[in-house]
Order: sequence, then C-alpha cells, then structure tokens
Amino acid sequence: MKFNYSFQKVVDLKTSEKNHAEMHLSSAIGQLNAEEQTLGRLFSDKSSLVDSIQEQTVGAVSALQLQQMQDYVNYIDQCILQKRQDIQTAQVKVEEKKEKLTTKMLDEKVWLQARGKALESFEKEEMLREQNELDEMATVRFASRAH
Repeated sequence: MKFNYSFQKVVDLKTSEKNHAEMHLSSAIGQLNAEEQTLGRLFSDKSSLVDSIQEQTVGAVSALQLQQMQDYVNYIDQCILQKRQDIQTAQVKVEEKKEKLTTKMLDEKVWLQARGKALESFEKEEMLREQNELDEMATVRFASRAH
C-alpha cells in the first residue's frame, strides 16, 4: 500500500513559500551588494577628482575651474551620503527578508515533521498489518497440518 499524506498540498505550499522567501532574500542581498559597489565607485571617483584638483593647483588653473571641481566634489559627497542611506535601507530590507525566511523555514519544518510522523505511523501500521497476515497464514498452515 502506498503512503498518501492528506496534507501534502500544505507541505508543498510551505515549501513553495520558503523557496519564494529564499529568492526574495537573494534579491535583497543582490540589491545591497549593488548599492555597496556604487558607493565604492563614488569614493573612487572622489579620490580621483581630489587628486586631479591637487595636480592642477600646482600649475596655472583658473579660479572658476577650481570652483567647478570643488562643486563636483560637493556633489559626489551628497551622492555618497544618499548612497549610505540607500545601503542602510537595503540592510534593513535584507534583515526583514532573513526574518521572513526563518519563519517560512520553521513553518515548512513543522509540516515536514508532521508528514514524517504520519509516514512513520503508516509504516508501523503497514508492518503490523503484514505481520498479522503472516501470523494468519501460519495459523492456517498449522491448522491444516493438524488435521
């Protein structure tokens, strides 16, 4: 006899929900990594620009050019501040997705354990049924030999 768990669709749903939560966490981590890479590029751009300003101040450069370069450095600083806020937001989102995944994993585990207990019970009943059939066959044989 084949084991048929009556709540298998619930188990499948919980597994599907867990898989979706894993995908959402992966996406949130990807977004966080992208934000961190962008911040790294901003710092690199700022460093290059500051080096360029220092090189140009040695030579003859107009005050207007220096002001424009400084304005651009200030703009990059604002971008860095914004990117840090974006990273904090992304980190919060990652933590939320981790918590949701943990909840989904626990849900799935509960249902898988219930399914496991049901399977174990089914197997015990099946073994008992088979043992009873073997006992009955042995009894019939013994009875037929006794006559």
